[in-house]
Amino acid sequence: MKNSVHLLSFLLILLAIYLSFDTVMPKYKSDLGEPATVFSTDRALKHVEAISKQPHGVGFDAHETVKKYILDQLSQMGLETTTQKGYTIGDWNNFSKAENIIARIKGSQPGKALMLLSHYDSSPHSSLGASDAASGVATILEGIRAYLASETIPKNDILILISDAEELGLNGADLFVNSHPWAKDVGLVLNFEARGSGGQSYMLIETNRGNEKLIEEFTLADPDFPVANSLAYSIYKLLPNDTDLTVFREDRDIEGFNFAFFDDHYDYHTALDTYERLDRNSLAHQGSYVMPLLHHFSQTDLTDLKSLNDSIYFNVPLFKLISYPFDWIWPMFYLALVLTFALLFYGFKMKRLNLKEIGIGFLPLLFVLAINGIVGWYGWSVLNWIYPHYNDILHGFTYNGHKYIIAFVLFSIGTCFLVYHRYRKISIPSLLVAPLIIWLAICWGLASYLPGASYFILPIYALLGSLLISLQKEKSNPYFLVALTLPAIWLYAPFIQMFPTGLGLKMLVTSTVLTTLTFLLLYPVFGAYKHKNRIASLFFLLFLGFMVSGHLYSSHNSENPEPTSLLYILNTDKNRAQWATYENELSSWTSQYLGENKKRSDSLPIISSKYNTGFSYVADAPIKEILPPKVEVIQDTLIGGKRVLEFCISPQRDVNRLDVFTNESRILEAKINNVALSDYYLANRKGGKLITHFISNNDYTEIQLSIPEEESLELTLYEASNDLLDNPSFSVPQRAEEYIPMPFVLNDAVLLIKTIKF
Repeated sequence: MKNSVHLLSFLLILLAIYLSFDTVMPKYKSDLGEPATVFSTDRALKHVEAISKQPHGVGFDAHETVKKYILDQLSQMGLETTTQKGYTIGDWNNFSKAENIIARIKGSQPGKALMLLSHYDSSPHSSLGASDAASGVATILEGIRAYLASETIPKNDILILISDAEELGLNGADLFVNSHPWAKDVGLVLNFEARGSGGQSYMLIETNRGNEKLIEEFTLADPDFPVANSLAYSIYKLLPNDTDLTVFREDRDIEGFNFAFFDDHYDYHTALDTYERLDRNSLAHQGSYVMPLLHHFSQTDLTDLKSLNDSIYFNVPLFKLISYPFDWIWPMFYLALVLTFALLFYGFKMKRLNLKEIGIGFLPLLFVLAINGIVGWYGWSVLNWIYPHYNDILHGFTYNGHKYIIAFVLFSIGTCFLVYHRYRKISIPSLLVAPLIIWLAICWGLASYLPGASYFILPIYALLGSLLISLQKEKSNPYFLVALTLPAIWLYAPFIQMFPTGLGLKMLVTSTVLTTLTFLLLYPVFGAYKHKNRIASLFFLLFLGFMVSGHLYSSHNSENPEPTSLLYILNTDKNRAQWATYENELSSWTSQYLGENKKRSDSLPIISSKYNTGFSYVADAPIKEILPPKVEVIQDTLIGGKRVLEFCISPQRDVNRLDVFTNESRILEAKINNVALSDYYLANRKGGKLITHFISNNDYTEIQLSIPEEESLELTLYEASNDLLDNPSFSVPQRAEEYIPMPFVLNDAVLLIKTIKF
């Protein structure tokens, strides 16, 4: 009977874990038959399919096709649409000509406008952009269609901005925010994004002040499946990741909400970001946000959203979003501290706590944290050593990544059961004191340095309740104790999966450590289990099973293709040609060109890439006749002790990109096509980079520079076209199904290097 009770309590915990994931997002079902006023995922999917047929980064042929499609869809809704064109440098000093798509729905009253925002360009090179961000564009198009069908008259104007060149450095958003007259009208932005092809859509706030008013209004809008927490908000503010919405906040002090999903991270920015692989549930989740928020904020006073105060907030199954003021953080911590001392006093008085046993109780806690922490910390490094080809997955999340997360979680749980089995003779109340103290220390640190995570104190109150029960009774009701574990499960379980999914498997340590810390909070239930060693054996067997499964799915195939890269580099200064790759483990496709003659690349510079990735191998290649860019000097004169240079670089072949590097000469001032580079950037340039121009329609690059009179200038041009596989001068075969172009780097390119001295 006792064993069946323990089994049932364990199954209830598994059910609670399942609910923490299953109930927080909608389930897709075919909905073409829904009324016109309802957001239809199927109707949105038609937009995704139309937009993501081909790569459509800036300068690609399909870019224009996608732009015309969106303009046509907005026009069919009866909206007057315009475009905004202009050169812009953006946040990452990537230069381009952006062309934004803009529409406006007039409101009944004057005031600030609500903006719906996403971007229509895909990542350069090979990404089809179904998730990033055709899903966002489709969410807006279908949301606006449904809103107009409801014949609702908004109080506020509704602006629609489908921005361009987001992938290059938020360039389109920069162009709108700093150059368009409507920018001053914006009161709030809803931005729809993606960083993977599936999973829950997280809400992340952008604000320069406090979030209190934004959270209040978001709660009043009452979306059905809010997924948000102030810890993710605090971490997001610390990370360098930006979205288009960041430009609105930084340059215009305009606040807003980001909505983005980032599971199935292995599809991010790759040729696998396709209509077929987009998770329908994730798109439905975006739709569950857009409609209530559109209806709410189109009627709300958008001039009253700023606040100096912050709120703690988090979602839990069944209760949607819960929030409370930052002012409660320290009172809640001190209350937990007082209750802890009170329970310790009570326990000693009742002779249910023993000081020696409490001291011994720290040993298993430290053992499991150390073991699981070390395993998690070195786990990704060991996997890379066993499977060297994982090094070529630059974002660090493998196709079998979820199996590894589950495996390491199972290992951590098995370790906890095994270690605590050795201390089974220590009373449960005495073993609970160490977790209570360590968690109080963690909560103190969070309250001091990461206050957005201060709601982690809530499961501590549940642990205090469990400790009180165990002090009063030898045998406690296991079902009541399971109920007290729900705060820990529902608050922490999503993070165990979220961190390595969003940030890469190098973050496995967060999964192992947080699993361990959560186990400690569940120990009031697990402590009563008699055969913890047997349970540990079961978890270790499951760990091995998932590791074997991970191994079976570690190789590449047509479903999980291998990232590959190949470039042809012609150095016109040295009259030398080379094949080059970013691959650490050469694929058979790449080996055709580098093969046995490959050597390590140590002379080629790092061309701008997301992860600052350098070439791995090069090999000699035949010299091809490739026309270099034409450089025309317009001005070279001395003015006030400065040497002023102006020259124009024009391509003589179809190109996509121009990287310009300089020697160590100081650049005092610089303009690209009459757009100035900031003084801050010029003073803090790295690697000699001056600018990267992502070129549309074979555009020229006009550069104006000022340098000290006594210094000489040397420019190195890296002109690239993404046509290696289609260029008639080459005979590079198309990739087989088990290969895809490596994302985040210059790829499938004919790269020409030319140095100019002034």
